[in-house]
Amino acid sequence: MRLIGKYIDKHGAGYVSLRPEDDEDMWHLYNLIQEGDEVRATAIRRVQSVSTTGSTESQRVRTTLTITVTRTVFAAGSATNAPTGSSSGTTGSAAATTAASGATMHITGTVTEENHFVRMGAFHTLDLEMNRDVKIIKEEWDNVALQRVEEACAEGRGAEVGAIVCGEGTAALCLMSEHMTTIRQRIDVPVPRKSAGSSTHDKGLERFYSTLYAAFLRVIPFSSLKVIVIASPGFVKDSVYDYFFAQATKTSNKALLQARQKFIRVHVSSPHVHSLVEVLKSPEVASQLKETKFAREGIVLDKFFKMLGQDEMRAWYGPDHVAMASDRGAIGTLLISDDLFRSSDPKQRKKYVDMAEIVRTTGGEVIIFSSMHETGQQLNQLTGIAAILTFPLDVDIVEAEEKEAKEAAERAAAEQNG
Repeated sequence: MRLIGKYIDKHGAGYVSLRPEDDEDMWHLYNLIQEGDEVRATAIRRVQSVSTTGSTESQRVRTTLTITVTRTVFAAGSATNAPTGSSSGTTGSAAATTAASGATMHITGTVTEENHFVRMGAFHTLDLEMNRDVKIIKEEWDNVALQRVEEACAEGRGAEVGAIVCGEGTAALCLMSEHMTTIRQRIDVPVPRKSAGSSTHDKGLERFYSTLYAAFLRVIPFSSLKVIVIASPGFVKDSVYDYFFAQATKTSNKALLQARQKFIRVHVSSPHVHSLVEVLKSPEVASQLKETKFAREGIVLDKFFKMLGQDEMRAWYGPDHVAMASDRGAIGTLLISDDLFRSSDPKQRKKYVDMAEIVRTTGGEVIIFSSMHETGQQLNQLTGIAAILTFPLDVDIVEAEEKEAKEAAERAAAEQNG
């Protein structure tokens, strides 16, 4: 993301102008733009004109609109059919592959600045595009939003890990950045079972490996990545690794041969994308990515689940329980999903922003999980918020204290009114 302009006054009101450059930038915009904000961007509008003879004609014009946001829609890269190649000379017609197109974001709202083509108050949907500037105007830029802008515009941000999660005949090629896991391509090649006197199984595997190799070269920028993980149950990962470098040697692919030290093979329980959580927890990967945000998410979520099993009085989850722990200054690490900061209710968002600030000021750590990572999706299944406490608290005792305090406040209010 490129920062084009920024002005925020001492009360927190102002604007930020940004230029998205990739899918992850579109995700950042989705998290920044809220209902009630004003957004200014270019738009295509169909305009009808009447000639002197009375005939009407319609044309599409590009104009700049400012709207007050009523609805936002984000769509991650969608899968489309992609041609497959095969280095073994087979047609590959039985191999099904899908490749991802770019992320999109649509903003609906009412026009707040009239121009030659659009009247004030008209409804319009802005389709945000990469490499086109967008201006976001807020009455209050809170700390979470400002931190998001800072992270989005940081130099050197981008995909750091490539991953192939595979089984016999199936594979997903992924790129993992700070805030997103993008499935670049899925592959599904039928591999017949082994049978005596038949070579169909070996031919099926050869077709799968060649299709996977061609897709890897096409969609994974291995030269710029820190780590490339091949993960699978069993020994598929080893066979894929051996095939890749046998082909690289055979075809004199120097770039891939030089990247050999980046490859790590990891055992996982399932050949599906959700196994990336296991990948991030593996010591080999964690040691190389310990400074990255998404690796930290995986480590902390694993620590929370272990704490939940070993000492449940120090592992709380759910908005009400975590709020009670925060009120008592007991939170050592707050795990919170970015879903909660996208609440259409400003009071709800402010509640979570304030909670995060309280935890930070009391010396705790706040980790905002991206719901575009597998770890964030797991946290969302736990209501989207959890906490590891610095000291144990009994939920029943705390709830009793809260109930008693509420009743005491109600009695005091009744006596005052009476």
